[in-house]
Amino acid sequence: MDFESNNWIWEGMYYYPRLFGGIMLTAALLGLSTGYFGGITLLYPFPDLSIFHKRKHDKKRVRVYMDGCFDLMHYGHANALRQAKALGDELVVGVVSDEEIIATKGPPVLCMEERLALVSGLKWVDEVISSAPYAITEDFMNRLFNEYNIDYIVHGDDPCLLPDGTDAYALAKKAGRYKQIKRTEGVSSTDIVGRILSSAKSTPQDCSNSSPASKADDIKNKCGAEKQVKGGQISHFLPTSRRIMQFSNGKGPAPNSRVVYIDSAFDLFHAGHVEVLRSARQLGDFLLVGIYPDQTVSELCGHQYPLMNLYERSLGVLACRYVDEVIIGAPWEVTQDMITTFNISVVVHGTASESNSSMEGRQDPYAVPKSMGIFQVIESPKDITSSSVAQRIIANHEIYVKRNTKKAVSEKKYYAERKYVSGD
Repeated sequence: MDFESNNWIWEGMYYYPRLFGGIMLTAALLGLSTGYFGGITLLYPFPDLSIFHKRKHDKKRVRVYMDGCFDLMHYGHANALRQAKALGDELVVGVVSDEEIIATKGPPVLCMEERLALVSGLKWVDEVISSAPYAITEDFMNRLFNEYNIDYIVHGDDPCLLPDGTDAYALAKKAGRYKQIKRTEGVSSTDIVGRILSSAKSTPQDCSNSSPASKADDIKNKCGAEKQVKGGQISHFLPTSRRIMQFSNGKGPAPNSRVVYIDSAFDLFHAGHVEVLRSARQLGDFLLVGIYPDQTVSELCGHQYPLMNLYERSLGVLACRYVDEVIIGAPWEVTQDMITTFNISVVVHGTASESNSSMEGRQDPYAVPKSMGIFQVIESPKDITSSSVAQRIIANHEIYVKRNTKKAVSEKKYYAERKYVSGD
């Protein structure tokens, strides 16, 4: 007898002993009756036994909720949402409103529309709630449970305190509907703001007066130390192959796939990046993204860039739902060999991009795909660049210096007192 096909019998006996006992007793009596009456068939309304199969196969999908400001989206945010999704089947993300961020933390760098685009563009996010409250009140928590069918509320292991010093997730913990994930070390919005503020103090003359031919040596020798420390902003990021695997789709293109290639610095991953990657993905079946190495970005944008190193930028791009694969440290020029190796069908470039006078006069990086007739320019849906995002912070220098000074103290305390949390 096949165990799987008859397993409902044992589940029925366990979950419904009285009902099942009655069924078996009735069947026994009917067996005796038919024998006694010489094979007379008696009709008896047996109950629907499909309820046993339904209980086994229709497992409820677990929905988890995580909220945040998600200002200056980075791979730490992405990894937090990846971990949250792993705790359930569907991930609902609440994006805190501009007004609440201003009231609790100060002005956000990115507006609500930009932050929604970034969160919605992450591959682990299933649903987004805009203008979510910073503090989870009892009313909002009940709304999550009843209206959005949330099973658990998730947050990182770092403390999240309200202005009055109380735990923002105390109610969820009390209700027994709270789960914790491990904070991704090495990056935070505070850290990135610090890098931008430090870069604003640097003097471009130190690394920009040399010719293009000697520019790489100047950057390496004169600015290497600054790029590692960024004026005192020491990075805690430790790249591992496992982290890259966690972010990767792990699948290559099918033999007949139309592979689209786009390359850029992708520094300070922003809403403009999300939109141009979405447009690029619509041109084919597989989107391959080239991430320029740090040296190329410095030549392209200035010695104070990139604000995030190659591995940080690669994780940011990999987290985007429209991206299938990345080339970590892609070459400046798209060569014939590269097109053949990756079976590239079309090479695209957005209209909104960083530029630097030092790059003028250099060979066109898209000369080969243009000669092959496979190059295409796509209109960038948003006129935003990494430099323009950085300028928002620099323009409000005093506000962000004050906020960062306060946040830096709590982050330093976190790193001093942190403990290992399983998972991640």
